[in-house]
Amino acid sequence: MPDRIVISNTTPIIALALVQRLDLLHTLYGEVWIPPAVAAELQAGGARAGAAELATASYIQTIALNDPRRADLLSDLDRGEAEVIALAQEHNADLVIIDERLGRRHARRLGLRITGVLGVLLKAKQLGHLDAVRPYVDQMQQDGIRLSAALVQRVLELAGEAE
Repeated sequence: MPDRIVISNTTPIIALALVQRLDLLHTLYGEVWIPPAVAAELQAGGARAGAAELATASYIQTIALNDPRRADLLSDLDRGEAEVIALAQEHNADLVIIDERLGRRHARRLGLRITGVLGVLLKAKQLGHLDAVRPYVDQMQQDGIRLSAALVQRVLELAGEAE
């Protein structure tokens, strides 16, 4: 078992793959876990969803839930989000990377530490792995990743890139 358990949902992986920076997950966290439903969502999305990148990203491991019924309790979430939160609970994860508002709300309520794709970009810049956050945010939005305007503004402020 890794020193730190980091579990990601689908959207952050797709967003990072779209801007060719999936490697940031490895750089920042070493190994990242995804549950089977997230792996299935990525495969179903094909090339746009980062399926090719996922196939070569040995640092992203698909980890089965010990008790899949735990995810069934989160019936108001899609299966990927529910499995991410259930897997995080089962393994007492250090961090959950999730962007969807309802999933984040559930994770917080359950005491899980969370970040999203913008948090990943911000941390990468703070640690010197990126020169700027804005170009990646702009590209994600152009590629159809929906991001809250207020959250984007806050992250750009924290990154020292606000206009």
